[in-house]
Amino acid sequence: MVDAHQTFVIVGGGLAGAKAAETLRSEGFTGRVILVGDERDRPYERPPLSKGYLLGKEERDSVFVHEPGWYAQADVELHLGQPVVAIDREARSVRLGDGTVIHYDKLLLATGAEPRRLDVPGTDLAGVHHLRRLAHADRLRQVLTALGRDNGHLVIAGAGWIGLEIAAAAREYGAEVTVVEREATPLHAVLGPEVGQMFADLHAEHGVRFHFGASLTEIVGQDGMVLAARTDDGEEHPAHDVLAAIGAAPRTALAEAAGLTLADRAEGGGIAVDASLRTSDPDIFATGDVAALEHPLFGARLRVEHWANALNGGPAAARAMLGRDVTHDRVPYFFSDQYDVGLEYSGWAPPGSYDQVVVRGDAGKREFIAFWLREGRVLAGMNVNVWDVTETVQKLIQSGARPDLNALADPGTPLASLLA
Repeated sequence: MVDAHQTFVIVGGGLAGAKAAETLRSEGFTGRVILVGDERDRPYERPPLSKGYLLGKEERDSVFVHEPGWYAQADVELHLGQPVVAIDREARSVRLGDGTVIHYDKLLLATGAEPRRLDVPGTDLAGVHHLRRLAHADRLRQVLTALGRDNGHLVIAGAGWIGLEIAAAAREYGAEVTVVEREATPLHAVLGPEVGQMFADLHAEHGVRFHFGASLTEIVGQDGMVLAARTDDGEEHPAHDVLAAIGAAPRTALAEAAGLTLADRAEGGGIAVDASLRTSDPDIFATGDVAALEHPLFGARLRVEHWANALNGGPAAARAMLGRDVTHDRVPYFFSDQYDVGLEYSGWAPPGSYDQVVVRGDAGKREFIAFWLREGRVLAGMNVNVWDVTETVQKLIQSGARPDLNALADPGTPLASLLA
């Protein structure tokens, strides 16, 4: 039985928002829980959009966080297809696009991120795509099916995780794929050049063509359809469709208009939150892709866009809203599947933050663990086709240990022994 003594409003209908609502109920909150999402679909998880669902290996219903009836059973009020357009901090209320005003006692912003747009001529053509929402994945499945059937060409701008996963999916459908990337290797911003080259080799073996050191400058079309993509070095690539995979920007407009403190762009932007996911307003919290967390473990402000951050951040924010003592210090984690390669990455080690990479195992066979270190301390680890080691890798990162480098590189030395 819900009573109206308190109302907690969650803005954002993704995984973080849905898990926050679930946690409020499981932790015994009896007030109103209102979840507002600007999509018409109920909350869903995003990894399948570039993996199993995109490949046709998972059903559409498998992406949703909860069954359709769960929200009514849990007394969670859903407002779908309805954006929040303003926050009134003084009145502690939010205003929806249709003019409805909802009072809140605590507010959680889980507004996520949106794909960055290509700022070049031709982006209004019918064959230019992004992947962020379920509707995008629905459309892209049709596109990849047609490209594979007709031996069509897909040009992908960006060799990050989304770009590479879609490249792999497109090749499995049988499409021709060219990836344009301004850096010298894929995944440069995450893995640096040392490990990024492995992904270039992997995709090249599966027929993907890379054009490194270049950026798209124009998408050429005729009668509203894509014909080719041009790059700043004068090259022209034939294309029937173009996918922009050049990153995502945190959706901070609502927070900014409300006067909440934002993180610097150099820190990834986003809404600045402390270790309990509280913003500069004590009654407003933020989590998921939009939150820039002052991370206790790394001593830096991080904005993490991956599934695990939403999965764990939503519940952490819910507990903080309930007044619990919360320190959200989990090690960042994500996973990826490309062809016959599966991997898990834990930690945070962008280029410039580490001084050494140690490889344990056989990188040539793509069965290894890579570690990024600074002054002997493990900052991050990525296991590639090596399983059941993530917990130990994360403990190495959390402990601040400085393991013997020969032992770290030796597959015969148990990882757990390096924690001592």
